[in-house]
Amino acid sequence: MLNIVAPYFLHNFMVPGKQKRSQSNKMYFTSLPDHSKAGFDETRHFDKFGKHNIIFHAESNESHCDDHVGCLSIKTVWSGEEIYGVDGRQLVVRPGQLLVLNNDQRYSCRIRSRENVQCFSIFFKNDFASSVLTDTLHTEAFLLDNPDRDGSEIPEFYQTLRQITPDIDRQFSGLKGLLQMGEYHQAGVDEHLIFMLRNLIGIYRSDIKSIGLVKAVKASTRREIYRRLCIARDLLHSSLGESLDLNTVGTQAGLSVPQLVRQFKSVFQTTPHQYLTDIRLKQAAGLLQHTDQQVQDVAWACGFENAGAFSRAFRSVYGVQPTRFRLEN
Repeated sequence: MLNIVAPYFLHNFMVPGKQKRSQSNKMYFTSLPDHSKAGFDETRHFDKFGKHNIIFHAESNESHCDDHVGCLSIKTVWSGEEIYGVDGRQLVVRPGQLLVLNNDQRYSCRIRSRENVQCFSIFFKNDFASSVLTDTLHTEAFLLDNPDRDGSEIPEFYQTLRQITPDIDRQFSGLKGLLQMGEYHQAGVDEHLIFMLRNLIGIYRSDIKSIGLVKAVKASTRREIYRRLCIARDLLHSSLGESLDLNTVGTQAGLSVPQLVRQFKSVFQTTPHQYLTDIRLKQAAGLLQHTDQQVQDVAWACGFENAGAFSRAFRSVYGVQPTRFRLEN
């Protein structure tokens, strides 16, 4: 049974120009109702989550959703950042990243920004997801021999920040284009969602391969160490502008510093410090390209102590100084 999503409170949450056309539709939302409004029927509203795949595509500069139990879902943003609270951790989703949340997972989310954040979330109906994932995980011969098999299991995904792959990006782009045509075509949307779920199995299988890179004898130990390495990596992604040391990262992930560094290098082919530097520089490059922030402000926003240290690190990777990079891009 699909779990009902708890109330989601927000302000200014809509995609301009889409309000009237999308609200008549049961599955695609560009704004969300005011749950505090007198007479609002929450039972009727949340009943949709038990009957349909649900898509939210909206903009907001301030919103929050209290801790609740959700269904299998994909979260991403096209601009800005959205913060999710999962199992006592804070995961910051930024452009180019996605977060997969499992069925029955408790989580919260919030946005607080001076600029509008453009969010995109897909909530999968349970039997739809299980049927697609069953189709993906079994051979054609098995499916022919079991045409009426009722897929009842959904793989447990590691709930960690991920880079959007080219295949998933194509599905996002195609789905956005279809939704923005103005008319909701269920068959067309479902086709995109089928391929989206198939791509999630690619992520699941990638995790299995990564677990195999963990240096440990027991399979259960490898899985647990990988889970903790994902926590460490998420902390690095979610703390770009903060001062982090290995002790802090290790403590949060439940790993000693030597074990953290050794296993992180084995699985991700780089050390935690170098990984953090790389994602800080990538974030800085994006800010230089798409904003008019001063170089010093970009340096601080991305966790560098001063413009000099930032410029040296930036040049070592991109081959030019930040100011020159901005002019050329």
